[in-house]
Amino acid sequence: MDGVFPEALKTLKEADPTIYGLIQREKLRQIKGIELIASENFTSMPVMEALGSCLTNKYSEGQPNARYYGGNENIDLIEIECQKRALAAYSLDEKNWGVNVQPYSGSPANMAVYVALLQPHDRIMGLDLPSGGHLTHGYYTANGKKISATSIFFESLPYKVNYDTGFIDYDKLEEKAMDFRPKLIICGGSAYPRDWDYKRFRAIADKCGAMLMMDMAHISGLIAAEEQASPFEYCDIVTTTTHKSLRGPRAGMIFFRRDERAFEGKINNAVFPSLQGGPHNHQIAALCVALKHVKTDEFKKYQVQTKKNADALAKKLISLGYSMVTGGTENHLVLWDLRPNGLTGSKMEYICDSVHITLNKNAVFGDASALTPGGCRIGAPAMTSRGLVEKDFEQIAMFLDEAAKIGLAAQVTHGKMLTDWKKGIDGSKEVIALKEKVESFAEAFAMPGFTRDSVDI
Repeated sequence: MDGVFPEALKTLKEADPTIYGLIQREKLRQIKGIELIASENFTSMPVMEALGSCLTNKYSEGQPNARYYGGNENIDLIEIECQKRALAAYSLDEKNWGVNVQPYSGSPANMAVYVALLQPHDRIMGLDLPSGGHLTHGYYTANGKKISATSIFFESLPYKVNYDTGFIDYDKLEEKAMDFRPKLIICGGSAYPRDWDYKRFRAIADKCGAMLMMDMAHISGLIAAEEQASPFEYCDIVTTTTHKSLRGPRAGMIFFRRDERAFEGKINNAVFPSLQGGPHNHQIAALCVALKHVKTDEFKKYQVQTKKNADALAKKLISLGYSMVTGGTENHLVLWDLRPNGLTGSKMEYICDSVHITLNKNAVFGDASALTPGGCRIGAPAMTSRGLVEKDFEQIAMFLDEAAKIGLAAQVTHGKMLTDWKKGIDGSKEVIALKEKVESFAEAFAMPGFTRDSVDI
């Protein structure tokens, strides 16, 4: 093809064998590992195909049919279809609700809402990070350091869970809200294993004169499948990521009520031009593909199984003598409190990494700092996508139990100091043996987006 740069016609393997090789290694890591990070999932082949499409070439600043560049006739149709499917996924009437599908991810989506509806230093209330909240809901460290842009630009007073039960303390939330008088109350979290009482949130918001926003990033798939309560009856704004339980690409959405408050124009302007440039059209197309799948019976069955698997894991770990925050779960994740067993979340994460299980250390209510967490967050979505059922998650609990015991034994033989303790973990025969069992177990299950045969190693 005359006139085309030769490099542009090469395959990735030909053009950049280094990156090609690392991608193959990552494929193998995913196939051979047990993925338990609650915010991760394995997306589908058609979603990946859309992500790798020619749509990445196109700039399309602005809204459909009102772009700043030409040549967007196909992009407009894709984005409009994505908006329709997003509303349909949650059974929303377009007369009452609108949606912006352009946010690059969940954190930009949340910031766009704040920029749209708040002024600098306005007051907000979100779930405290050690109680299972998210950084974008406002968080300060114990010494008052401002961590996220939310806490830098707005004044935050977090609400917390009850330290005895692990459940949100709605009475204290109401008391705080009446004293603090926030302009916005945020429900939703990243490590809360229970459902949300939106009716109570609405009553509190109305009583103190606040708007109500739900960040459903973690449970958006469960909500779409009606396996969790819907926030849309009570909330003014609903944000979400799209790659967790929704099983789409890494992107974000903002749903807003259409009423006299004119949220639509404010939010659209906050996304662009206030915070972002051109939307990532390949992400929007991939999200559109994922949203079509949401309306299938298969998706419903997947969400039901995800909840069953998380519950089976929690119950098995409890039977083995471990403590789960709130005593269990009713969604896709479990928050494991390791403090009664004398092991930190950081050490458990390290051991699990060593045996090819990925989960994340996580603060547990009562922790002095989110940087030195006393627990781990465990999620079921990814491995459920690979076809695992309850008995398989019970086996995973047995692997986790074995890993925890290896960690505790290393504290006895090598000491609790991290540098000393790691010497008892790295290369130990117990770790090597457990890793072999984990990889053999994981490889027996299919991978949604690619096959073992596709791995070029």
